[in-house]
Amino acid sequence: MNKKAKCIRVIEYIILTILTILSVFPFLWMIIAATNQSVDVTKGRLLPGTYFLENVKHLLQSDLNYMISFKNSLLIAVITTTLAMVVSSCAGYAIEIYRSKAKDFIFNFILLSMMVPFAALMVPLFRLFTNFKNIPILKIIALDSEGSVIIISIATAFLIFFFRQNTRTFPRELVEAARIDGLSEFHIFAKIYMPTMKSTYAAATVVTFMSSWNNYLWPLIALQSEKKRTLPLVISAMGSSYTPDYGMMMTAVVIATIPTALIFFLMQKQFVAGMTGSVKG
Repeated sequence: MNKKAKCIRVIEYIILTILTILSVFPFLWMIIAATNQSVDVTKGRLLPGTYFLENVKHLLQSDLNYMISFKNSLLIAVITTTLAMVVSSCAGYAIEIYRSKAKDFIFNFILLSMMVPFAALMVPLFRLFTNFKNIPILKIIALDSEGSVIIISIATAFLIFFFRQNTRTFPRELVEAARIDGLSEFHIFAKIYMPTMKSTYAAATVVTFMSSWNNYLWPLIALQSEKKRTLPLVISAMGSSYTPDYGMMMTAVVIATIPTALIFFLMQKQFVAGMTGSVKG
């Protein structure tokens, strides 16, 4: 390696180091702030403190119902992710494997829906879900229920597009061989497609779980009872008080980050493979 190439490599490492520090610093500061008192956080203290357990105690003893909100977020995220994997993967698989002009038209229409901002849908969705209270069979997804948050996230345009694009790498020969062997279309999907595309499912699981866990705008509108609130709503309420306790708030954020961090780190290899379109096991 000549001198010029070494200089370029050193510059690259310096730039990457700076970018890494800029990326990691907010997370580190959040953890440090969770160990300090509110006054230390406002002063910009960058050294770890000894008040983490006190902050946790104050958080759990407050009237914010933090653990109830944690349970609500976890329930909604898990159910949303599970249903989204089934519904969206079925849609993406069907659109790609059973090609037709009608399905292509529907898929293009689904893609067009991605151009509509959610803010433009809030009022129609609110009016629609309000009417569900008068229909007994639909009360489970009426306003102020977990179902109202779950139902709109189980078949998103992005997930259908994601599964459809990754299904293009799925070997069609496996489908034909399975049909010759007498497998039904359902068994082909469940026993061949799903295990083969597990990296795609892993990537979609990470994206969907994080999106559901961090969802704020629609739960703010749909979940009107305090006992139904999710973590983003509780954390937002903590910051909007007259005298916010920043130490306790950062503790709440650290605890709220744990599930998404675990999901990502446990599935990071499959996540990378799925995002690049790989179908390898």
